[in-house]
Amino acid sequence: MFMFFFLVVALAVVVAAVTLAVVGGGENGALPEAAPERFQDPLPQDRPVNRADVETLRFPVAVRGYRMADVDDAFGRLGAELAERDARIADLEAALAGARAATDPSATSLRKPEEGEHR
Repeated sequence: MFMFFFLVVALAVVVAAVTLAVVGGGENGALPEAAPERFQDPLPQDRPVNRADVETLRFPVAVRGYRMADVDDAFGRLGAELAERDARIADLEAALAGARAATDPSATSLRKPEEGEHR
């Protein structure tokens, strides 16, 4: 019975010593506060985003998943670039159709017919 109490007291002393060392009783004082993990935007600012950029995009994990602001910012940027590319493609297709129509009036348009519309 004496041995059991000795082991319990020894365990309590070890746990208390480790706790004090971690919390602030160590040689270097208290542990510094850990900085929250913040999103470092890896998307390139000097060129359009490509597929490899999107595949390597990783978000830091927060308490309940991902930080919504970080994800919203990244998706906002991707959405803006996709809209810009779509507008550029539409402009180029219109220019190509205009150039084809100017050189050959019988050329067909690249535009897809709307629902209910016939060519």
